Amino acid sequence: MTTVKSLEDLKKLREAALEKRAVKTASGQAQVTVAMGTCGIAAGARETMKAILDTIETENLSGIVVSQTGCIGLCEKEPIVQVVIGEQPKVIYGKVNPEVARRIMKEHVTGGKPVEEYIVTA
Repeated sequence: MTTVKSLEDLKKLREAALEKRAVKTASGQAQVTVAMGTCGIAAGARETMKAILDTIETENLSGIVVSQTGCIGLCEKEPIVQVVIGEQPKVIYGKVNPEVARRIMKEHVTGGKPVEEYIVTA
C-alpha cells in the first residue's frame, strides 16, 4: 500500500479511487465476472477467464470491466460467468467453456444479444 506523506499524496489517491469508481458505475459499461471458487477452477474457470481476456485484447475492446468472485453456490453449473451491461439486468451463464466465453463476448457484451442456451435461470 502507498504511504501518504502529504496532502498532495492524499489528493492523488482520492483522484485514482474516483476514476476507478467512475469506470465501474459508467452508464453503458459492461461488467463481466467469472466465478473462480475451487469448484469453478476445477471445472475450467481459468481457461474461461483467459478466453475472455484474450478476446478483449485481440478485438481491442474497451469499456469492459472483468473481475472474479468466489463460489456462488451453483457448482453443477460451473464455470459461471455473469454479465451486466449498463442498467440492464444481470445475466448469469453456466457451463461456460472458452468457446462459449468468446461467443458471449461477441454476441452479448459487444452485440447486446444474450446467448440464450447458456443462461442459468432460477
